[in-house]
Amino acid sequence: MVITRFAPSPTGRLHVGNIRTALHNWMLARKSGGNFLLRIDDTDAERSKEEYVEAIRADLAWLGLTPDGEERQSERLDKYEAAFEALKAAGRVYPAYETAQELEVKRKIQLGRGLPPIYDRGALKLTDAERAAKEAEGIAPHWRFKLDHDEPIAWEDGVRGSQKFDPAQLSDPVVRRADGSWLYMLPSAVDDVDMGVTHVLRGEDHVSNTAVQIQIFTALNAAGFAAARSAAKTHPDFAHEALLVGKEGKLSKRLGSLGCDAFRDQGLEPMAIISLLARLGTSQPVEPFLDVAPLVESFDLSTFGRAPAKFDEAELLRLNTAIVHQLPFEAVRGFVPEGFTEAAWHAIRPNLEKASEVVEWWQIVTGPIEQPEFTDEDKVYLAQAAGALSWGDDPWHALTGALKESTGRKGKALFLPLRQALTGMNHGPDMGELLPLIGEEEARSRLAKAAE
Repeated sequence: MVITRFAPSPTGRLHVGNIRTALHNWMLARKSGGNFLLRIDDTDAERSKEEYVEAIRADLAWLGLTPDGEERQSERLDKYEAAFEALKAAGRVYPAYETAQELEVKRKIQLGRGLPPIYDRGALKLTDAERAAKEAEGIAPHWRFKLDHDEPIAWEDGVRGSQKFDPAQLSDPVVRRADGSWLYMLPSAVDDVDMGVTHVLRGEDHVSNTAVQIQIFTALNAAGFAAARSAAKTHPDFAHEALLVGKEGKLSKRLGSLGCDAFRDQGLEPMAIISLLARLGTSQPVEPFLDVAPLVESFDLSTFGRAPAKFDEAELLRLNTAIVHQLPFEAVRGFVPEGFTEAAWHAIRPNLEKASEVVEWWQIVTGPIEQPEFTDEDKVYLAQAAGALSWGDDPWHALTGALKESTGRKGKALFLPLRQALTGMNHGPDMGELLPLIGEEEARSRLAKAAE
């Protein structure tokens, strides 16, 4: 069974990049009848907040991305400890005592010599006596995972194709801080093993992390911790998609306005966001969908490109408008104003960019409206219209037909003053559908008032 996961840190609200990652993992699982898991990466106790955990759940629910299970890293610390001890016994993690300042000096020296800023493994050169002396001074060690330099790290990436890294060109990653808290690398690998994750789909900024984690998976397996995985497949399948960019480059400075909460506040439809992000960065066309099923069916990693995927808010609004124009009355029945009917929705829907705008348009029907100032000539015309108004199956065309014959007006001169008098607007819904909603008495009153 395919098992994917979405693993946000609850240190802020989900933004459009997070949403895209969650969506693609959900689609990958759903297409194969697998499971999509939510993992809350909350080992950073200082920055993680419960309000963000709740917000993540609410955002996924609003988008329809229901997880099949949830785990929290803060409740799995014993598993990380066990894995750490197994790696420690196998000699794959080691204590290091350099301060941040000392490491920075080393990096600057290496860069100054034209060398890559890779950790020099100075901690491995310490004797037992030197380590004991540092700890006697009160210097607590942080812990690094010891990369195996003997063989290149290689995998077939679901998006990027064949990938190969020379482990000697990577720093041994810090997996545990001096205060005992965990960094990302080890807990994530432990969770993927323990939760049976088969596919990891994430942004291309994690490619080098994947190289390191593949060795961590292998080491966990060798230490007996990952016995659940077969020797032939010690790690999940990995795929790294291109990152999102804006029209002017990176999105990072504006992520606050590109989150689920902001999208909801703007009145956007969840399926507009799904329709855009599902295919953004692929060779498939971005189209408005009312149902996610066709998007799931067509989901294919082979269609993902390597170029950055451009997120355009104007395109999102275009999709939202197209979706609103397809929404059935049942989809909006729960929030439309009292008295709002299916006929009203049919009349007003073509003029909406967002479903929430229906309230403003309904005000035109129920009144009061603000009419423009009319010329004397138009006032005479509107007085004639009030007298000529008759009610039947199609009052608008009956009225305009009678006025065209009696006044000789046509085109804009015939229609615009009537629309302005009846709605206070220069544009809007089809008057043939709108006039019956306004009603005979109210329509006659508006025409008479405009003629005063």
